[in-house]
Amino acid sequence: MIRTTSRRPLDLTAVRGRLDRWRRTRAHARSPIPPALWADAVALARQQGLYRTARALRLDYGGLKHHVEAADGRRGAGRPTFVEVAGSTLTDLGSCVIELTGPGGTVRLRVPGLALADLAALTRTLAGA
Repeated sequence: MIRTTSRRPLDLTAVRGRLDRWRRTRAHARSPIPPALWADAVALARQQGLYRTARALRLDYGGLKHHVEAADGRRGAGRPTFVEVAGSTLTDLGSCVIELTGPGGTVRLRVPGLALADLAALTRTLAGA
């Protein structure tokens, strides 16, 4: 996981200069970018957005996105792909749709016949409380 250790605000032109200097002086054409430069690029992407940072630093958008997600701990490992919610026999609601919007997209859950108590428990679970 890449963490930024710098507490100073990052300047896009300064990071671009360090990245260009590394590109000119690297031992091999396919040498990996050093972790410190990735950390600065990730910090800039958080401040100014992925697209703008990738374009300004001449980095692959997908590669930068991968590093940002890895630094945030949002890689797919360990995350559930399916969650089953057992309902109760008492149904206070008719069919309902629960929509969750986050940085990864929107998820819609269509739930037929959900009790209010189950809806409250599901909401707490999804919110992480």
